[in-house]
Amino acid sequence: MTKTLSIDVIGEHLPDYDSILTPPALEFVAALAHEFGGRVDDLLQQRIKRQEAIDAGARPDFLGDTRTIRDGAWQVCSIPPDLQDRRVEITGPTDRKMIINALNSGARVFMADCEDSLTPNWDNVMRGQINLRDAVAGTIELDANGKHYALNDDTATLVVRPRGWHLYEKHVQCDGEAVPGALVDFGLFLYHNAAALAGRGTGPYFYLPKLESHQEARLWADVFRFAENFGLVKAGSIKVTVLIETILAAFEIDEILYELREYIVGMNCGRWDYIFSFIKKFRRFPEFVLPDRAEVTMTSHFLRAYSRLVIKTCHRRGALAIGGMAAQIPIKGDPDANAEAMAKVRADKEREVDDGHDGTWVAHPGLVHLAEEIFDNHMAGLNQVHRQRDDVQVSAADLLQVPKGKITEAGLRDNISVAVQYLAAWLGGNGCVPINHLMEDAATAEIARAQIWQWVHHPTGILDEGRNVTYELFQGLLREEMEKIRTAVGAEQFAAGHYRRAASLLDEITAADDFAEFLTLIAYRDIP
Repeated sequence: MTKTLSIDVIGEHLPDYDSILTPPALEFVAALAHEFGGRVDDLLQQRIKRQEAIDAGARPDFLGDTRTIRDGAWQVCSIPPDLQDRRVEITGPTDRKMIINALNSGARVFMADCEDSLTPNWDNVMRGQINLRDAVAGTIELDANGKHYALNDDTATLVVRPRGWHLYEKHVQCDGEAVPGALVDFGLFLYHNAAALAGRGTGPYFYLPKLESHQEARLWADVFRFAENFGLVKAGSIKVTVLIETILAAFEIDEILYELREYIVGMNCGRWDYIFSFIKKFRRFPEFVLPDRAEVTMTSHFLRAYSRLVIKTCHRRGALAIGGMAAQIPIKGDPDANAEAMAKVRADKEREVDDGHDGTWVAHPGLVHLAEEIFDNHMAGLNQVHRQRDDVQVSAADLLQVPKGKITEAGLRDNISVAVQYLAAWLGGNGCVPINHLMEDAATAEIARAQIWQWVHHPTGILDEGRNVTYELFQGLLREEMEKIRTAVGAEQFAAGHYRRAASLLDEITAADDFAEFLTLIAYRDIP
């Protein structure tokens, strides 16, 4: 156990971790925890109170007491040169090979993910920080499977996504309390890399996930000012992009931009978490039951309205608006299936650039060229912030319009299978998993398990052939899908994996009367 001041690191300590868990770095994390830990707790309590209000019938709306902010003519800070062209961004966890391949992929930006695509077991957290430090230094390399991996001369701009406010790091405690994982991720990365990034002519850039209010954005702004006053960075050198991936944040886009105006350069439409948030926030209401996941696309009215609102608001304030992730990945060995998948990606990216997005996300290096070609053909400059979209008018009713569609047995089975397979991989340390030619992370698994709970717990959860989605039906299909998985992976791999525990967790959260806020919070109990 390592101890400095009032901070304790109680996770396993390997020699490789020494260069990250230095006394000065831990002192900075301790300072962050002392200053902001209580505010994180308070904001999470505010989330509970807002949920209680929604459960009591209050519908989200644009805030009355911040109208002057929405009506004002203010702008956010200037965008540094290496963040002005973000037409293609690639994302992935902080695995060493992933970092090298992503930085070499040809994408303009690599979002190194400490959140939804990373299982936050202690070794992953620590090695992720080691890998990020080596990437910033330009020394990262790897020999694996007879191949040498190293950085090209020209690489993507690095942006790091720390964990959301809700997930605490149980291996780092301050005054006996777990430190918010966001402060651990941010603090360690900033301490070890701020100077090196400045020396390379870039800066510490971050993606901020899962904000639900402008007060939560204000907390991040105060964290950044604290880091400046601590002497780690010059004022304004930190730049951030906020993911608008909760339904509540969609009603506070202007306010979030305003709170972070000294630091923010863009927003991103985190579509999968947004759909999950829509289910979660209105979980008590049968009229908010969604159809099969495959039918809830970005052409659905409530999602198209939200993405256009992000574009309009960001461009009005001088910020970039980045499009979301197409989950498809290249399919080898099946040209027809691959062509169909790529056609879906093309249609998605053409819609984004035509609507006014300044860039987009891909999950696989094989999609970088396709997305880049589409944005090159439709976007003349580095971005299209000049497109103000004054024609877009989005009301609260637009954002809350429930899409129509069918609930099918195939959709229910797919949700069960995806949730089990993803959870099993997550428990085994892998948070980014290709399943059925789609790249699944925690956000898409959250949709799958949330829909199961929603369909089971509401009378409107009715299959298209007329059967109710009961808990007993779910249990029967779970047994059948488990057998399919066992057959597909083989008895030995099935026994060695975490499939049974994953199924048990899925059964636990489906049976519960109360909706589990985050799947990862439940599963976090099971990882070292």
